[in-house]
Amino acid sequence: MKTLRFLASLTLLLAATAAIAAEPTKTVLVEAEGFDNSGGWVIDQQFLDQMGSSILLAHGMGVPVEDAVTQVHFPGPGTYRVWVRTRDWVAPWNAPGTPGKFQLLVDSKPLKTTFGTEGAAWHWQEGGTVEVTQRSHQIALHDLTGFAGRCDAIVFSATAGFTPPNDVAELNAFRGQKLGLPEKTPDAGQFDLVVVGGGMAGACAAVSAARLGLDVALIHNRPVLGGNNSSEVRVHLGGKIHLPPYPALGGVVRELDPGHHGNARPAECYDDAKKLGVLEAEKSLHLFLSTHAYKVETDNNQIVAVIARNIRTNEELRFPGRYFVDCTGDGTIGFLAGADYRYGRESQAETGEALAVAKADRQTMGTSIMWYSAETDSPSPFPECPWALKFDETTYQRATSANWNWETGFLHDQVDEFEYVRDYGLRAVYGNWAFQKNHAKEKDKYANRKLAWVAYIGGKRESRRLLGDVILTQEDVVEHRPFDDASVTTTWSIDLHYPVTPKGFKDEPFRSEAKFLHVKPYPIPYRCLYSRNVENLFMAGRNISVTHVALGTIRVMRTTGMMGEVIGMAAAIAKRHETTPRGVYKKHLDELKALMTKGISLLPPPEPAAKSTPKPPTWLKKAGRNFAREAEVSVSGSLNEKRFPVSNINDGRVSYENNALRWVSDDQLPIVVEFAWAAPVALSAMRIVTGQHGDLGPTTPIGDFVLQYYNGGKWIDIPKSKAIGNTACDFGCQFPAVTSDRFRLHVDYTVGSLARIWEIELYKSE
Repeated sequence: MKTLRFLASLTLLLAATAAIAAEPTKTVLVEAEGFDNSGGWVIDQQFLDQMGSSILLAHGMGVPVEDAVTQVHFPGPGTYRVWVRTRDWVAPWNAPGTPGKFQLLVDSKPLKTTFGTEGAAWHWQEGGTVEVTQRSHQIALHDLTGFAGRCDAIVFSATAGFTPPNDVAELNAFRGQKLGLPEKTPDAGQFDLVVVGGGMAGACAAVSAARLGLDVALIHNRPVLGGNNSSEVRVHLGGKIHLPPYPALGGVVRELDPGHHGNARPAECYDDAKKLGVLEAEKSLHLFLSTHAYKVETDNNQIVAVIARNIRTNEELRFPGRYFVDCTGDGTIGFLAGADYRYGRESQAETGEALAVAKADRQTMGTSIMWYSAETDSPSPFPECPWALKFDETTYQRATSANWNWETGFLHDQVDEFEYVRDYGLRAVYGNWAFQKNHAKEKDKYANRKLAWVAYIGGKRESRRLLGDVILTQEDVVEHRPFDDASVTTTWSIDLHYPVTPKGFKDEPFRSEAKFLHVKPYPIPYRCLYSRNVENLFMAGRNISVTHVALGTIRVMRTTGMMGEVIGMAAAIAKRHETTPRGVYKKHLDELKALMTKGISLLPPPEPAAKSTPKPPTWLKKAGRNFAREAEVSVSGSLNEKRFPVSNINDGRVSYENNALRWVSDDQLPIVVEFAWAAPVALSAMRIVTGQHGDLGPTTPIGDFVLQYYNGGKWIDIPKSKAIGNTACDFGCQFPAVTSDRFRLHVDYTVGSLARIWEIELYKSE
């Protein structure tokens, strides 16, 4: 297998320098993303199509990041005027302060100008002049805040009257000239299948096709695979695999599965290396990481080639192929090729869907910005953020981490306005955390917590949907309408997200709620997986041919991964018979069904899932008196007190199946359930029955928690009651007896940020 990551090389630097030196003008372009050492700055390519380049982002979560440093080679001595392409990223909201401030250092000396302090749009901020006395000088980007300062490029010019172009087309031509890029883009090879997008859908498509003998290129614009399931976004895999009518589908998904559940968890829970290892093992799979596809060549309703640019070096490659797969999520390749697509919500009159809106609009489900905090041994300060969203005692979110429902951008274009969407999410995170840490009445609770991780890559749910020969609708799924080309089985509910605003909050929404319609497992037609008007284009992922409502069930990543497996099979059949994706349906559907029956995984088939009943702890038979029944119970917050009353926690009714007997928390972590008695009690054992009943038995028990007692001054953990990553729906523990009149269960993490508890029992065990 050939892996090309295109890190900046000395050869490219020398070639670019030679090209600049040969020019008559004394103008030097330095791309920020191409710095020799990016230090603590990160490369952000999410807006490359809109602005023409990747950027460096100072993502320090309030702590200034290490300098980015590089050498600049000048064509000769002289006085050079300096420009830095940047922006004041909070200016679109007329927010006070300039959080993205940074300096440009030349030979360790800062210019007088502070950059990132003006202009809502990307532009060239003037920085005065520097005296160049030798051929090479060191420059550095020096972050001043840790709050998302950003730099696109730097220009030095000794040419009188010169100003760098800001129009994207003119700027791209300027970049190409100054970087010495060839006029004709070289070919990366000749491929049977070109897959664009390395999330679960794209990774599975590439592996499936390679195992069936195709020469495959996988182009992915980040340095790690997995998309939303990568360590950069941190969303767990949803949906089920290995189900009828093709139980073999899902094998490649299982090979890539990191094996951990939950959102916004530590990086190792998403196992980027495991995904990379699976793809690198395929000899006919050529992997191009950190490479962004941005241009398409077409001829006679077919794609001829894709042009892609390395996000660090800007070096371009051309990818000619026979078939192409759009797994970008945004439908980028289809859009560029002229494929039919939709954006937003269809009307009921158009689709006949019960959940469709009365009038079509451009609202979408939003983008999540995940984050979490960590406990520290001493107080951890956090700066004030006057430029962030404003919170008060009634509107702030009592949270130590985020989940899917920290979601933004519903009414903004999730492609062309995505920088705005992502940045609004950052303003929500930082504004809420600053109020929580510095001003909330309960700020002492958070004194020893610090932000451990905040995503700067947005977790997007919806944008363009490419149209195929079948457009899947809600009624198809709900009524189980049969299609002869049934393929991937979707198992997720129709899960649609809507913006919600805390009472009294006056800015745009930054939180969401989900409304569910439970559906039975439903096989998606293969005809949803290829374009109806671009003849050699497949698609897999959230940009397939479905309505907005139907997207609510097919968009989760185990399901999209299986789409990729099917695409690899269909592409192999198409090549064998020299036909189109549509031709596979019309003439070779039985062959596709045979491959879906056989599967493509290297793993043995999984054992059939057995429906099992949780077992209570063995010590329970001799436990005696349940002191929880006698306690007064209070909680930090409930989802719906009328539907799931707090009294369910200690009413003595233990169930694994009746969800109506549960108490369900709100989504504000940490979640606290407190027990109080009129007189002290001695406890030495706890049982928690937790989770929710589903098709395959109880699921989603609380994950990270500990039982604490009050010693008259503070709450103390009972160590042997602590659980991290719990998966048991019937959890029991014993510990040395502790006496107090107040105990509490402190939940730091649970799937979906909701604690679902049938019963808590507290004993003094024998």
